[in-house]
Amino acid sequence: MDKIPKIDRQREHQANERTFLAWLRTSIALIGFGFAIARFGIFLRQLNIAITQQEPPVNPLSNSENLGLALVIFGILTVALAAWRYNQVFWQIERADYKPNRLMVWIMTGVVIILGILSIPLLLRRDQVPARSPVPIQPQSRNLQRSTPNLNVKKGTITTQYKQIFYNNIPDFLKKLGI
Repeated sequence: MDKIPKIDRQREHQANERTFLAWLRTSIALIGFGFAIARFGIFLRQLNIAITQQEPPVNPLSNSENLGLALVIFGILTVALAAWRYNQVFWQIERADYKPNRLMVWIMTGVVIILGILSIPLLLRRDQVPARSPVPIQPQSRNLQRSTPNLNVKKGTITTQYKQIFYNNIPDFLKKLGI
């Protein structure tokens, strides 16, 4: 236990803590990215439903929710492995028999490569916007006759089948497009 001078042991423990904190930051980033990817995928699906009035087909395996969930789980596992490795190195420093182990680095590298490969289909998939259904889906509480928007530029409103939108603060180039 006293084989290593005290100042060297202190430096080694500080390096061990810095390494642990780096793994902790990495795991927080993985969890954050996973959450953002999963929620953004849900948002895009709901936006697609609102625009097309149809439920888009969802691949049960290759979708953003599963990729986000995998990132969150991997982030949690990274924290657990980092804490285990920190404790293991701590005791190796105390016993003065530190032996580097590259297994965790290779495991993390392999998992990141696998998650990257699994995200490629999500990036390459080009969903075609389906044609509007002949009967638009409407809320049960409303029964509106009009299915196309009525633009009234002078009053600054757009009347759609669901609501009347006031767009006085919309930029002029969007008003010209009828948006």
